[in-house]
Amino acid sequence: MTSPNTGPLSRYTVLDLTRARSGPTAVRQLADWGAKVIKIEELGEQDGDGSPFDKRHGPDFQNLHRNKRSITLNLKSPEGVAVFKKMAATADVIVENYRPKVKNRLGIDYETIRKINPRIVYGSISGFGQDGPYADRPGLDQVAQGMSGLMSVTGLPGQGPVRAGIAIGDSSAGMFLAFGIVTALLDREHTGVGQWVHTSLLQALIAMTDFQAARWTVAQEVAGQAGNNHPTAIPTGTYKTADGHINIAGSGALFNRLCKAVGLPDLPSNPDYSSSKIRAKNRDALNKIIAAQIEKRTSAEWIESLNAAGVPCGPIYKMNEVFADPQVQHLGIAAPVKHYKLGDIRVVKNGINFSKTPFAVRNAAPDRGAETDEILKEYGYSEAEVSRLKADGVTAADG
Repeated sequence: MTSPNTGPLSRYTVLDLTRARSGPTAVRQLADWGAKVIKIEELGEQDGDGSPFDKRHGPDFQNLHRNKRSITLNLKSPEGVAVFKKMAATADVIVENYRPKVKNRLGIDYETIRKINPRIVYGSISGFGQDGPYADRPGLDQVAQGMSGLMSVTGLPGQGPVRAGIAIGDSSAGMFLAFGIVTALLDREHTGVGQWVHTSLLQALIAMTDFQAARWTVAQEVAGQAGNNHPTAIPTGTYKTADGHINIAGSGALFNRLCKAVGLPDLPSNPDYSSSKIRAKNRDALNKIIAAQIEKRTSAEWIESLNAAGVPCGPIYKMNEVFADPQVQHLGIAAPVKHYKLGDIRVVKNGINFSKTPFAVRNAAPDRGAETDEILKEYGYSEAEVSRLKADGVTAADG
């Protein structure tokens, strides 16, 4: 049972051809804010095959695919493509993250679909781009992390390349694509026509490296690993306390406050630490001085006193501790939803808030093809036609 779509995007219908993480991340942004998302899935795939994405009732799938309905459709059959084109004729958005040539081979690429529906906004994510020397390579988040330069600036100095602890390439590409899709929908309000919006894991992740990338493009400076120290804002980093570790930011104008709060009021006047440029040069020595003070008290004591002094400071949590934090609980980031099999579960709330539009998980992630009959009938197929499509292997029974 699905709940009515509400929200600022509720007037839009999205056909979701995505899988893995990057594409579903983009579609989730649209679904969370009310878009009517139809997840189009292949026939005969096995759920629960051991990969994180196919554990249908596992945490990852439930978190990625909430607020959607599902239909199975064989896009390798001419009639399956015909059904898809009928759906595409009235859709607002199509999202896919196939390798670039797959959509052309299936006959559902942007140029083909826009002849049917000039208003379509067609969103694509690939590993490396829709064209170019690497276009046909298979793309994966960790490969993109390495090629973007991210792994060269992550980790302790001299440690060797280190990946980020999340699939940041997938997530970044998904977020960029969602923004691009909404931008194209806004543009359509003026032009009356849609367009193809595409990004890649590589392009998105290079964009996310931001100031580290700009250090090269602007100043031809090759950034290195800085560990838990901020690469350029000094002192900012992780410090050991009497009972754990905390993060402290004390660079720039914060430096005097930090020194006073940790009992080193004369340190800013020391010639070795009197300016940001000099502190950068003497970072290791400065960190040792500050660390000796921080080790004297507990994490909770420092978090309280430093924040009171106007110095940003916070704990370093494990995931269970994150969701026990009172501010996190206040933000309601663990969002409840009822699943027919799993019962009451909590997924991760969308990362933005609107003053007029409260966030809600309307529906748990659907089972494969759970709404197949319902959706086909909405597009004008009769009971007999739906039965024939099933018999011909174009679609499958619900669920």
